[in-house]
Amino acid sequence: MSAYDYDLFVIGAGSGGVRTARMAAAKGVKVAITEDRYLGGTCVNVGCVPKKLFVYASKYAEDFHDAAGYGWSVGTPNFDWATLRDRKNSEIERLNGIYRNMLVNSGCDLIDGRGRLVDEHTVEVGGKQYTAERILLATGGWPFIPEFPGKEHVISSNEVFYLETFPKRAVVVGGGYIAVEFAGIFQGLGASATVVNRGDMILRGFDDDIRRFAAEEMTKKGIEFRYGITVKEITKLDSGELKLNYSDGSEQIADCVLYATGRVPHVVDLGLENVEVKQQNNGAIIVNDSFQTSVPSIYALGDVTDKVQLTPVALAEGMALVRHLYEAGNPSVDYDLIPTAVFCQPNIGTVGITEEQARERGFDVDIYRSDFRAMKNTLADNPERTLMKMIVDKKTDKVLGIHMAGADAGEIIQGMAVALKAGATKAVFDSTIGIHPTSAEEFVTMREPVKS
Repeated sequence: MSAYDYDLFVIGAGSGGVRTARMAAAKGVKVAITEDRYLGGTCVNVGCVPKKLFVYASKYAEDFHDAAGYGWSVGTPNFDWATLRDRKNSEIERLNGIYRNMLVNSGCDLIDGRGRLVDEHTVEVGGKQYTAERILLATGGWPFIPEFPGKEHVISSNEVFYLETFPKRAVVVGGGYIAVEFAGIFQGLGASATVVNRGDMILRGFDDDIRRFAAEEMTKKGIEFRYGITVKEITKLDSGELKLNYSDGSEQIADCVLYATGRVPHVVDLGLENVEVKQQNNGAIIVNDSFQTSVPSIYALGDVTDKVQLTPVALAEGMALVRHLYEAGNPSVDYDLIPTAVFCQPNIGTVGITEEQARERGFDVDIYRSDFRAMKNTLADNPERTLMKMIVDKKTDKVLGIHMAGADAGEIIQGMAVALKAGATKAVFDSTIGIHPTSAEEFVTMREPVKS
């Protein structure tokens, strides 16, 4: 008989925690999992899922416009924020129920509340203590908002999905995924949208051609970008409007200010002061290749370790941990060639390294690039263009990176990721027959590299 209440106690019922708990329970492991706020994690509640639903909604304004070019008469469109918000809420509640049922049906004990470490084998939830042979920390990330006067007047990605009223003028501070995605959402749903970024370009870390192209296309749609400035102060006026004072001396009035300035590991109120778990300066929990912390009985995975902040990565880490602990399998996760998408408008999809990274690493590369207006946009008189780019190692002919900004980029790049994982060369792409007429066929018909 075990000396502990549980074999595995998971703190955090997000993507990584749920996957680990379910897989372990399916193998007969006695598992408990606790969550105090977002059953299903950020992705399901205030991340990927509701965000993409909002992206779909924001695209309809453009679709109504485009339909006229194809002979459709749709009248004057009218958007109702409350309908979208409430239907989204209902869908998220449905998904929460599915996650709850999956956990319970797999044999896990689901405990509602914030789990806190008491010691290396004990977790406290709601005043009750539970012991476990192993503890997994999978509490994810949390929006980061810097300190400045008027900080209390802004919202983060946690609150933006539940706004009581939809703003007419929105300011988004930041330049990453969330910032550019919500700028497109606000603009598409009828608000004026301004992106304020302290850097000189959005989407740091992405290929420079893609970054510039996306900003140009979003600007065409009416989104304003302001670079090289920061917010000094925000004042709430008697009218309820927000006045922003910028570092360059300029001012702006808005109804809503969304801070999308990154996410940090969610380690607040986790009881880490009671154990000797080592952390990085930003709070991220340090783990070895087996997801084990400096305390042998405590493990961590997903965004709380600040490795790769993507839901599919947390899922892969959870499966690897279960293999390692309960199958004596390999705990490794291949972090190479992870594809990702940004659901701005147009979408961005990418896999592999950028042109800049290739040159920094000493590769002699050929660059293939195609910039065109998709067929669907011709009759619609829609000026949006698509950019596709391929980075190829001249020495081996191996494709090092593929990048796209355009409709359905995420869907297209997923298939490209499989090809790159398989080691595809440019010759393989050249010998592949395209599907015509599609945008995706451009990836197998780009024959001549661009001149440097």
